[in-house]
Amino acid sequence: MDRLKLSRIDEDLESSEVASLCFLCRDVLARKRLEGINNARDLFLRLEENGLLENNSFLFELLQTIRRTDLLNLLESDSSPPEEADANPILSDYRVMLYRVDQDITRENLSMMKFLLSSQLGKRQMEMCNTALDVFAEMEKTGSLSPTSLHEVHAAVKQFDQQLALTIQRYIDNRGTVCTVSNTSQPVDVSISETQSNYEGMNICSDAEPNTKPSSPDDHTEYYALIHKPRGLCVVINNEDFLGTQMKNRKGTQEDEKALCSLFSRLGFTMLVHNNLTAGAMKQELQKLGARNFVNDDALVVCVLSHGEMECVFGTDEQRVNITDLTRPFTSEGAPTLAGKPKLFFIQACQGTRYQGGSLPHPSLPGQEEGVPQSPLEEDAGPIKGETVPWEADFLLGMATVPQCKSFRSTTTGSIYIQEVCTQLKKSAESSANDDILTVLTRVNREVSKGKYLNSKQMPQPKYTLTKKLVLKYV
Repeated sequence: MDRLKLSRIDEDLESSEVASLCFLCRDVLARKRLEGINNARDLFLRLEENGLLENNSFLFELLQTIRRTDLLNLLESDSSPPEEADANPILSDYRVMLYRVDQDITRENLSMMKFLLSSQLGKRQMEMCNTALDVFAEMEKTGSLSPTSLHEVHAAVKQFDQQLALTIQRYIDNRGTVCTVSNTSQPVDVSISETQSNYEGMNICSDAEPNTKPSSPDDHTEYYALIHKPRGLCVVINNEDFLGTQMKNRKGTQEDEKALCSLFSRLGFTMLVHNNLTAGAMKQELQKLGARNFVNDDALVVCVLSHGEMECVFGTDEQRVNITDLTRPFTSEGAPTLAGKPKLFFIQACQGTRYQGGSLPHPSLPGQEEGVPQSPLEEDAGPIKGETVPWEADFLLGMATVPQCKSFRSTTTGSIYIQEVCTQLKKSAESSANDDILTVLTRVNREVSKGKYLNSKQMPQPKYTLTKKLVLKYV
């Protein structure tokens, strides 16, 4: 960024405003890196060293938050618009809320808050605090204040200012996640089905066939920042009932929907479920979603459960939707507020008609239809037709199978791939280790590849352009 512009901004900022900026940056810069900063130039240097000033977006939000809109004109003429950034850190609702409390508290009430909290933090520490932000910083050092621990500060503020207490309470109330389901009247079950590793003796049929009656996560240079609550949206498109005669209904797919809703709700995502969408409706819903403001979201997850063929999935009207149609609305060009944030797509559908490994199942009895013995397993497959996915930064596409091959789904417990994804993400979230998403998907590959389905194998395939590590934990 232009050093001359940064210098002009520094000259116009008061020392109290610089202190506010430092507090707002505590989620993106280590505490030690913020010590001793007395002017905006030093803060800008720290941000620049961490790659946080590669474009205007973060500084724009900082200045907007402290209500210095008069300085935004200096940024608007910059040649690097926010949507071109590979990384776009966003201020957390938690820290902005605390800043609002600081701005609205009177000097008399600040003294009262320091008195009420001195028993926990110590009188000496309180005497050194000149602002509410100083008090909040001391509380964070002791662990008595965090995005998930606001009881002490709320109880103290409530004793002298009900309006400020309401500001904190609103943040607490909005911290939870909501599951919204469209086109379905059934409630979402919160159980996760376990994947079976061996499916010998189970019924199998194909969705492709005609119907015969498919470092530390705190290091923001290496890890994606997950600081908002909720983390973002998790969208599930679940196509079960098909309108034509060429594709079977996808029994068992509701188990995948339940498992995904259970898991990603616990991971801090707001759930949005669409059932039985035509190809046109799928495109329309995703385009509408791409126009959303993702400023307060850290990530996006999209799960598509349907029939498929090479590089596409099917709507319930048996029309194709290319994978590019799924991802295009969320590129940095289409959704600039998602720039630099992870976008995860999990596709449960086949990419072809081949049985992996080249060994087709052979009927054991005369007249038995090849590939369709009686079993609660099915395949999500289709004809083969190649198309390239135009990748941009920070995408992950998790495919149930490699190109040209079938994927399998149990009509009673859900698809092999989605259930294993949920199982491994659940284990990772509960583990003390900070395993990133690619490590988790490698385990998914290993576990799914161990199974035997219609005397064949299934090998999932993750494709990605992630620029950092992504660690998903329960919130």
